[in-house]
Amino acid sequence: MMPRHPHRWSLALPLLALLAATTARAHAGLPETSNVTLRRGHPEDIFLGATFGAVISRDGGKTFRWICADAIGYGGWTPTAYLWREAGDILTATGSELMRSSDGGCSWSKHPYFKDTWVSGMAAHPTDDRILYVVTARYGKPNGVYRSLDGGETWAPSPLMRLGLVLNAVRVSPANPRRIYVSGKEDNRLLLLRSDDAGETWTETVHPLPELQLPYDLLVEAADPVSADGVWARVSAQGSTFLLRSDDGGQTFTTVSRIDDVFINMELSADGKTTWVGTLNHFFQGPSTGPLTMRSLPTGNACVLRDGETLYACGSTWLHDWALARSTDQGNTWTHLFGLYEIQGTHHCPTGTPVRTVCPGRWPQLAEQLGAPLYPEEPPPDDGGTRPDAGAPDAGSSSDAGSSTDAGSTPETPPPPKSSSGCGAMGGNIVPLLLLLSTLTLLRRGRRRQTQERSP
Repeated sequence: MMPRHPHRWSLALPLLALLAATTARAHAGLPETSNVTLRRGHPEDIFLGATFGAVISRDGGKTFRWICADAIGYGGWTPTAYLWREAGDILTATGSELMRSSDGGCSWSKHPYFKDTWVSGMAAHPTDDRILYVVTARYGKPNGVYRSLDGGETWAPSPLMRLGLVLNAVRVSPANPRRIYVSGKEDNRLLLLRSDDAGETWTETVHPLPELQLPYDLLVEAADPVSADGVWARVSAQGSTFLLRSDDGGQTFTTVSRIDDVFINMELSADGKTTWVGTLNHFFQGPSTGPLTMRSLPTGNACVLRDGETLYACGSTWLHDWALARSTDQGNTWTHLFGLYEIQGTHHCPTGTPVRTVCPGRWPQLAEQLGAPLYPEEPPPDDGGTRPDAGAPDAGSSSDAGSSTDAGSTPETPPPPKSSSGCGAMGGNIVPLLLLLSTLTLLRRGRRRQTQERSP
């Protein structure tokens, strides 16, 4: 899909070149979507993580509304993924906190169980999302794997727990949910850990990866949907990302592809034979054995999510018009679902919730940046949460998990953001960014005026 007015975008090319010369991280902090999730069992509910908070739709993508970052409260960490449980609550591991919303995104809390450690990764059972796993990564503290059997209300440590171990990711095998994969390091050794009994016992394999120069940050990324012994990981080395595959439960890895870009995430087809990878600038596709081929779309924070036979991808509105698109032919063609300029104000939430209290006052400035229509941002009628997008919890959803910061206590300083995420970073000279953002916003306004003029 090409931009609707390509001649307008030609005006911005010199500015894009200037921007690229001054900074390359996350498109210099331009507003972008960075991940996408669907509520389990309710594909009409879509949640987009973004460099400026989150965007939510409760009507299958017909309308999208904004949740400001201040209302979520994750600080300097931009979550790389969210989980929207069927019961209605939303969770994310930020690398510092385990954040949770029990009312559809209107209010958020930090789970108090993890106040003394940092939650670095989370995964859910493929068919029962009451069963959740998280891993931790706080230096100087014991780290390991924790499990919840009630959708994140309560947690208990697994036997894998020790000082010196630092874990960064966890995946549950769709082929055998008792098979759990975890990655991390200990004494600068890269580790892949596997459990065959839902976390009760663990097998550890050290991966020195001698064929790579100074490899670091081994992260498990995906488990094969057909074979429990199939697992994918990525590792950074020589300034590139190497995508690795194992067919023996993580004992050995072979290189599938070398990607000279910042890795965002990956997906596998239902039969495990096709791989899609999103990076900071590009989108790749290929057989699971490699090699992967760069596709023309999407570009810019190209995250990917598979739901059945449908692919969802986020990308850069500034580069190809949409921030979320859908494909039903394995990524060969894409249908526009949402552009940042189409946000229709803030998420409708009941009185007293952080989103209702904080976000409306911040919306006019964001709308100006995005070229979005400045809808009257009067607080919506207080309907007690009965509005479809009001974020009211469904029957049977769990209660709020509470806050990890007691009254009068001083919150700890979280660890620095992960350098490999690439999302939401602000670097380089800000002047080219402001010039580019102003120009792109004017282009969007011109396009909207043209569309309105053509409307009957």
